[in-house]
Amino acid sequence: MNILSSFLSKTKDLLDLDNSEFKNLAKQENVIVLDVRTKEENFEKRIPNSILIDIYEPDFSGKIEKLERDKTYLVYCRSGVRSKNACNFMKQAGFENVYNLKGGIIGWSGKSEQG
Repeated sequence: MNILSSFLSKTKDLLDLDNSEFKNLAKQENVIVLDVRTKEENFEKRIPNSILIDIYEPDFSGKIEKLERDKTYLVYCRSGVRSKNACNFMKQAGFENVYNLKGGIIGWSGKSEQG
């Protein structure tokens, strides 16, 4: 069982952003785009300048805890489920400005890169 499984149903105060909102917010200062998919998924397609922290890795929570809490985080995964769980975990850990990409990278219409 994943450390984040308990956060699956806790979605209060979580804001899902559509493509347009996500792209616009990503252009602002102090905004970090966070990819919570696997290395393989990230290699196939990713949003440019995103940081990979795989939600399935055992050290996921430790890596999240090391992030600066005064930044804004835009989180995405493949379809939006893992990123929603990651956002909920981050909210519980004291991050205030955390947003989920609705529909994940599957529905992403912005720039992307491979490799």
